[in-house]
Parts: sequence; C-alpha cells; structure tokens
Amino acid sequence: MALIVAALGGNAIIKKGEQGTFEQQFRNTYESMGYIAHLIRAGHQVVLTHGNGPQVGFIMIQVEAAAGKVPTAPLHVDVAQSQGSMGYMIAQSLINQLKEHSIDTCVAAVMTQVLVNTDDPAMTHPTKPVGAFYTRERATELERLGHTVIEDSGRGWRRVVPSPRPIRIIETDIIKELVQAGTIVVACGGGGVPVAEENGALKGVDAVIDKDLASSLLAVEIKAEVLMFLTTVKRVALNYNTPQQVDLERLSLAEAQQYLNEGQFPPGSMGPKIGAAVEFVENGGKRAVVCRPEYVVEALAGEAGTVIE
Repeated sequence: MALIVAALGGNAIIKKGEQGTFEQQFRNTYESMGYIAHLIRAGHQVVLTHGNGPQVGFIMIQVEAAAGKVPTAPLHVDVAQSQGSMGYMIAQSLINQLKEHSIDTCVAAVMTQVLVNTDDPAMTHPTKPVGAFYTRERATELERLGHTVIEDSGRGWRRVVPSPRPIRIIETDIIKELVQAGTIVVACGGGGVPVAEENGALKGVDAVIDKDLASSLLAVEIKAEVLMFLTTVKRVALNYNTPQQVDLERLSLAEAQQYLNEGQFPPGSMGPKIGAAVEFVENGGKRAVVCRPEYVVEALAGEAGTVIE
C-alpha cells in the first residue's frame, strides 16, 4: 500500500458555473471525499492538499468591504484564514464519508506554513492574480495604496501578487508523525501560508505559493510514493481542445519536460502540475498521476488518468 499526496483541484470544491456558496462547497467537498474514502478503504495512506483561489478572493473582497469599520488583514493572514476554513470543511467531509464507509480512521487538518525566500526574483515581479475584478478607477486607487494591478483579458483589472518558490514545509515533522500514527492529514492549503525567516524567527509574507509546487515539495519531504493531481480532465493531452488532441496514458520524465518546453501545457492550467510532477519524480518519488477524482483507484492501478514516471 502506498503513501499518497492527493492534490484537490478547484472543481472538487466549487464546480464550474456555481457561485461558490458554503452550501455548494460543502456538498461538492463531501462528494469528492467519497472518492478519497475509496483510496483509504483500499489500504492507502493519504495526505490531502488543496487550492484556495476563489476562497481567498472572497475573503479579500470581505476585507475590502469592511475597510474603515474593522482592522484590515494582510494577504498572508487571508491565506491562513482560507486554509483554516477549508481545512475544517475538507476534514469534516472526509470524517463523515469514512463513517459512511465504516472506516475507523482519524483525520486532522494542519495549519501549514511554507518557507520562501524574500530575495526570490518573483517577489519583485508580481504575476499571480488574486481577488475581485475592478474598474480602472478602483485599480488606480489600489495602485496608490502600493498594490500592483493589471488588466485581465478584457474582464477588468485585478490585483497581482508575488508567487515565490516554496523552499521548505515548516510543519513537515508533525505531518510525518501524524501519518505514521495512521492519521489522514489535510495540509498545505492554498500552497501554504508563505513565511520567511528573519533573525531566526518566522514572519508572514504577502504572497501566494503555487499549490502544485507546494504539494510536490510536501510529497518529497514526507517521502510519499505517489503524487496525485485531481483535475477536471480524464487525461493529460497534447494539442488540448483542438481537433488534433491526443490523450496520454503515460509520460516519461524526458517527454514531460520536452512537452513543457514546447508549450503544450499552459502556465495557467496543466503546466504547473506537470512541472511539479517532474520535480517530484526527479527527487525520489515513484510516480505522479493526473486524473479525475472519480477515477483515483483506477488511476493508481494505471487504468485511468496519466502516469508520469
């Protein structure tokens, strides 16, 4: 049986076309945790990670709307807040699914901090869009407040923040202990809360860490055998969404890197997952898998999804 890091895609929590109400998020998460329960029933040890894009965006809108009425919060606190609320939702949903399947296993959500380098070039070149879409007038006001704002594909203006590379998971040791005790762990929500070391102490950093890279790093640090990316597509594909689309069952490291270099996997979608998969396997992981949540058991057996090894 394998130790698996399973990275939940956004569709596992908010489906396309939904508003993202808490009722919708809980319903979707409960459904997604049913598939994870199948992995656990099969005897696998699982550590779950997840994104937080829409959720941290909601929080930022709430913070902005309350400005002048209550103290504002920096971005790293917004990330922590989303990590806590989503960890609660995922853990509770999985606990309920395990009870439904008569599986007696503990579940714990771990608030996770991830070390970054404040000298990372990404810190001076914000590229990660966060939060709401703004009018040009509001964008100008945000720029006066020191934020970086860009026009986003004709849909309005958005704030962009740095996205530095993750260096080390602060809570790795306790996550390892929980895993060794048989606990199912939820960790690295939203890529983790970015922190830096300053005179030997940790300090929050206003940035957003790529959730796929953070998941890969966590998988390496806890010595997981498998890294799974749960997405909306059945398989990784070349020439995606064109008449020439070719679905891929397997990719070698060399092939994955070649297709990345050729631009087959866009930066905003499959690119980060393939890049993170390559890093995981290069650093001792047995294999990475990309699949839909409902096919996790089949994908682990090589009967669905795409395997990178």
